[in-house]
Amino acid sequence: MKNETELVIEAGRAEKHYWIDLWRYRELFYILSWRDITVRYKQTIIGILWAVIRPLLTMLIFTFIFGKVAKLPSDGNAPYAIMVYAAMLPWQFFATSVSDASNSLINNAHLITKVYFPRIIIPISSLVTSLVDFAISFVILIFLMFYFHYAPGWQILFLPFFLLIALIAAAGAGLYITALNVKYRDFRFIVPFIVQIGLYISPVGFSSSIVPEQYRLIYSLNPMVGVIDGFRWAILGGTSPLSSSSLILSVGVSLALLGLGIYQFRKTERKFADII
Repeated sequence: MKNETELVIEAGRAEKHYWIDLWRYRELFYILSWRDITVRYKQTIIGILWAVIRPLLTMLIFTFIFGKVAKLPSDGNAPYAIMVYAAMLPWQFFATSVSDASNSLINNAHLITKVYFPRIIIPISSLVTSLVDFAISFVILIFLMFYFHYAPGWQILFLPFFLLIALIAAAGAGLYITALNVKYRDFRFIVPFIVQIGLYISPVGFSSSIVPEQYRLIYSLNPMVGVIDGFRWAILGGTSPLSSSSLILSVGVSLALLGLGIYQFRKTERKFADII
């Protein structure tokens, strides 16, 4: 008997099976993730230490400017350096994720124009590298706690939840921007500027408690406000204030951002191969 292979040509078949294909192409996700991790530190002088130096230097600068010069208060009895570094962890993860995801399609143009696979795999796989950086940077936080003789409380168990919110916000923003970046290449210059602005308008170098109460709701529209407050609350043993309204708003904005990012990405995905 002859083995016969049935070829089905059906209009819109790829569209209907798009989300199922994400599981079918999971090996490609693993390959792209591992490639991004190895490429980031390939042919660098200090390699993986970049994941440590960036947040550490930023923490030292912010501690000096806001803690020593401006003399802003810390949260509870926590050392100012730990308060700043606890905020640097989610912010660095978010900023790196958005920056990497926004350029991911352009950097993988050779794949997009040759074979079919769910294109959303590319920007999502780039987030894995940021998670690795986060894990490395978290080790430095442990050393800081030993240095200052500061131990977290049971609240540290909620840290994965706040990291998940940061991941959702980063994925949404990354998907939205990378879809625009394919068509409008100016965004590769705009994104670093936006990220730099976001560093100063987010409560990284200072406690969000200094923001006047009448502006708290508007300020919390920045999804990273609730995430940073959550990280500090979890790491500083509950001594850092955590507003439930700010947290709920951050979760809502992050989910809305993810929905908007997926919508924009899927809306323009069919044209990627033609215009990239």
